[in-house]
Amino acid sequence: MVNATALITGASSGFGEALARRFANEGWRLVLVARRFGRLQRLQEELGGPAKVHIIELDVRDRAAVVAKLGERPAPFLDVSLLVNNAGLALGLEPAWQADPDDWDTMVDTNIKGLLYVTRAILPGMVKRNRGHVVNLGSIAGSWPHPGAHVYGASKAFVQQFSRNLRADLIGTRIRVTNIEPGLCETEFSFVHFKGDRAKAEELYRGNDPLVPEDIAEIINWVVKMPSQVNINSIEVMPITQTWGALPVKPVRAPSGGKP
Repeated sequence: MVNATALITGASSGFGEALARRFANEGWRLVLVARRFGRLQRLQEELGGPAKVHIIELDVRDRAAVVAKLGERPAPFLDVSLLVNNAGLALGLEPAWQADPDDWDTMVDTNIKGLLYVTRAILPGMVKRNRGHVVNLGSIAGSWPHPGAHVYGASKAFVQQFSRNLRADLIGTRIRVTNIEPGLCETEFSFVHFKGDRAKAEELYRGNDPLVPEDIAEIINWVVKMPSQVNINSIEVMPITQTWGALPVKPVRAPSGGKP
């Protein structure tokens, strides 16, 4: 059984919730971070109570709150050996010229800036102890573009490159960095992506045998359990029903007012 502390953002549902259960079964102490405090309270009660699970209501977009609340962890939860930057989202399906800039701000503030704020808050302790592992949740959208994923995909490309550069910064330490890049996975992600259109979200998964959060939790558990000299840089994972698309070819309409 593990005698160490893991901090998981976005822990109230999806990957984060599955990770909390998986790591609790392995004996980890947990710091669970999310905006939906009621869900965190239920997880805390289920997974061993305050002695095993410390919960923090937090919006990772708020830098001052990240610094303050993560700095107030009780003593048993101070030495974080594993940070899982899981909080993130996609909003909207429109092409870039029709997208809502407020959605862009939310994705950038959560997927990029929130990840940075939490990492900056936790990493100094890891460096001081010369021990730790940062696992970032990226996406296949960070490598493979598709219509409507303009800012979301760009934000996950940032996570991919930040993870690589973080590894470069940490050379000479015993701290590991891994970027996990899932494909189609059945979580609340699509419900949020489609802005509450449950029928559209369910249609995406129907008959497609998607990944489930427990798959990702199992992969991350394997990554973390590798011998300490092994760093898994990245893992891209899709369901068997998903693959890369052919390069699209489509006739171009003439501009308004005549031929180009």
